[in-house]
Amino acid sequence: MMKFIIMLLMMIPLSFLKNKFWFNQYLYFIMSFIFMINMKFNFQIESVSYFFMCDLLSYVMILLSFWICTLMILASAKIFNKKNHFKIFLFLLLLLLLSLVLTFSTMNLFIFYLFFEMSLIPTLILIIGWGYQPERIQAGSYLLFYTLFASLPMMIFMFYYYNKNYSLVFFLMDMNLYSFLMFLFMNMVFLVKMPMYFVHLWLPKAHVEAPVSGSMILAGVMLKLGGYGMLRMINIFNFINNSFNYIIISISLLGGVIVSLICLRQSDMKSLIAYSSVAHMGLVLGGMVTFNLWGLCGSLSMMLAHGLCSSGLFCLANICYERLGSRSLYLNKGMINLMPSMSLWWFLLCSSNMAAPPSFNLLGEIMLINSLVSWSYFTMIMLVFTSFFSAVYSLYLYAYTQHGMMYSGLYTFYAGNNREFLLLILHWLPLNLLILKSELFFMWI
Repeated sequence: MMKFIIMLLMMIPLSFLKNKFWFNQYLYFIMSFIFMINMKFNFQIESVSYFFMCDLLSYVMILLSFWICTLMILASAKIFNKKNHFKIFLFLLLLLLLSLVLTFSTMNLFIFYLFFEMSLIPTLILIIGWGYQPERIQAGSYLLFYTLFASLPMMIFMFYYYNKNYSLVFFLMDMNLYSFLMFLFMNMVFLVKMPMYFVHLWLPKAHVEAPVSGSMILAGVMLKLGGYGMLRMINIFNFINNSFNYIIISISLLGGVIVSLICLRQSDMKSLIAYSSVAHMGLVLGGMVTFNLWGLCGSLSMMLAHGLCSSGLFCLANICYERLGSRSLYLNKGMINLMPSMSLWWFLLCSSNMAAPPSFNLLGEIMLINSLVSWSYFTMIMLVFTSFFSAVYSLYLYAYTQHGMMYSGLYTFYAGNNREFLLLILHWLPLNLLILKSELFFMWI
């Protein structure tokens, strides 16, 4: 694990090389493939060095971070001119990738907390520095203060726990404080980051104001930090099972239905995709706190699938925004007449978003539904509505953008280029090929 971290540190000077920005992208790709070959898909802990290690959960999340950060460069071609400070952009991207790799590969809770918070800073600068709208400072403040306010109780709990048990290594932690308050202290920051309904308001705001690269990293990896943290902590809080978990499951499922209905009245494409993320992550959270194998494996699968699918949809929204200068659904109409090839990618990613086969989302949803229904039959009521409305808003997004009359104020237009098609292929292919090796995601616990 250490050699990948050293390689990332050595790449920092490369981000300041003159006219070498695509070189960074190729390096990210090469590193992701080296990482893929070097690690093994199994449930064992390997590559242990100092306080770093890698198991399947870490492995999947680090690989997702490499992949999304590479695609962020591919999506941000407009930034790469001298006026947009592309060198600083690449430096921030590398810093973000480094903090994510360190967060996902550490064994120590304090080091995890340190780099978890560090990943906020590059994201915040991305939103404020390259965001589109005048409200981006407010969006950045939402992102910062929601996370920092919720992470303070976690820091207090961490010090308290260390004082009692003298270890913060994940695999040596054993919880003997049977208190819901302690569970809430420890996991509040993860619930905000996922985000759980009621603490989700920062997410649509941050997505709408962020540049395409900011939206991609937020949807693709940053939301998964919350899920990853909860999965790491879950063995400590087994006592919550059948005592308090019904509260979180009820909020998640009911929130998923409400957010799905909110999606149906959005006029901004980015806002619609951001709210759909809240609905999907609500399902992940619900499955996770059922404390059974289906739920834990399903949450990992769903997080990976959602990271690729949601990031791809944000890329599509940005492709339309670059041409029309607006993300409004009322102006982005009749796209099938202007860009029929891009219409295919809209269809493929919208169908993946509604968990149509053969997408990896389908596997995640099947496992999570199985987990929730086995926990209680009453969850079927909410799950029926969540699944139905996820199909409704995905079809609404596709049909509204592709069909209908074209915007009459549109005078010039250019079709999709090779870079954009490559970007979308690299989102869609892993998303639909992973289901062929689905047995790997049943054996990480």
